[in-house]
Amino acid sequence: MRNRLLGILLSLMACVLAALGVPLAVFIAAAEQSTVVVDRLDDAARFAQDLPTQGYLGADTAMKGDSTPDPGDPGRRNALAVEAERYHGLYGIRIGIFQRSGATAASSPEGWRVPDAGPGRQAFQEALDGRRSHNPPQVWPWTPERTLTVATPVVRDGDVVAVVLTDSPTGPLRARILHHWLVLGAGEALAMIVAVLLAVRLTSWVLHPVRTLDRATHDIATGRMNARVAASAGPPELRRLARSFNHMADNVVLALDQQRAFVADASHQLRNPLAALLLRVELLGLELPEGHEEELGQVREEGVRLARVLDDLLGLATAEHARPEPEQVDLTALVLARIDAWRPVAGQRGQRLEWEGPPSAVGLADPIGFGSALDAVLDNALKFTPDEGRIGLRIATGKREVAVTVTDAGPGLTEEELARVGDRFWRSPRHQNIDGSGLGLSIARTLLLAGGGSLDFAPAEPTGLAVTLAVPKGDG
Repeated sequence: MRNRLLGILLSLMACVLAALGVPLAVFIAAAEQSTVVVDRLDDAARFAQDLPTQGYLGADTAMKGDSTPDPGDPGRRNALAVEAERYHGLYGIRIGIFQRSGATAASSPEGWRVPDAGPGRQAFQEALDGRRSHNPPQVWPWTPERTLTVATPVVRDGDVVAVVLTDSPTGPLRARILHHWLVLGAGEALAMIVAVLLAVRLTSWVLHPVRTLDRATHDIATGRMNARVAASAGPPELRRLARSFNHMADNVVLALDQQRAFVADASHQLRNPLAALLLRVELLGLELPEGHEEELGQVREEGVRLARVLDDLLGLATAEHARPEPEQVDLTALVLARIDAWRPVAGQRGQRLEWEGPPSAVGLADPIGFGSALDAVLDNALKFTPDEGRIGLRIATGKREVAVTVTDAGPGLTEEELARVGDRFWRSPRHQNIDGSGLGLSIARTLLLAGGGSLDFAPAEPTGLAVTLAVPKGDG
């Protein structure tokens, strides 16, 4: 969510900067070119203002009554050529003074003529119509072959008698445009960096309650019911959501406490009447005539099963109420102790308990709760492993946790059954004939969650069930 929100904010900022930067870049290029055009117009205007008409431009432009020298005066033409040559040498700009017919009065470099086509010809035609060049094609940094042609008409008595044409190289203009663009790009990059920092800060502020809420929800979903959200950061709507979540969590905890108390009380209260009932059944069995032993045995078996269910319910309620403090525990030693305790039971059916792992594996766990959870898992594995079968225990140490995996050789579970294993009172329909209350793995999971651990189930190869008891890794 953080990445998506950052992406949206930064995309919007990039669009805003592009919407501002691109027109500004175009404006900068147009302004720089306009400055050059104005300079060329001023230069051409000075040539046109100081230019006597007759004697320079030819007889076809002579004015009536004018006493200026003959149009073929070489002195006049040479002075004009020298002035154009000086201008070209100083600025590197081609310049020409052309008659209306296109004939050259003076030009530099020598031999430069009015272009036959393109922007130069268009500018010359506009000047003949009495208009100055005002909108030559825009020069861009990526158009090095383009020159900037500017034409100014020479007007006498309202008539255009000649045209001053300049053709400027665009290297300096393109360099200035590129320099301004780089400055503009640097400014937009700086603005984008500031926008990124602000967006990161904004998203962190907005999403901090969401992340806290997500962690608290996960904690509650995994059994840590004391998780709550600090409702003091973030937007008002999220603070209100945090307060509502805390109120909901309090109500859930209250309901669960009431449920656990009811289960514990009911289990405790039912044990005494059940014990009295079983005693009366035994006394009644002494007075029954022969031939009813099978029915009496079934009654006893059901009574014992009911007593076991009540004991498991009481154990589950006790585990849910427990709030143990995890401590540094050598899980290798604990596992070996539980293997020794269960080996006689396994030996009655010829089952083998085998283990592998490091000499020492320190984890953060409640030793009593972990031992009880491991007992429940081993009891389940022994029930479903056939005679002469093997139950494997493997201890693995990771970066953050220590895991004990118990693998049996039973029939295993389907994918649908794996999703439900560990639920209270749930037993696979295929295994209803095996003794048990369906609460053993639920108690194991509750004990592990209370100590900060977890219980996971997976299929084993080639057959069977692999149950993993994981706790945080210790400092040892």
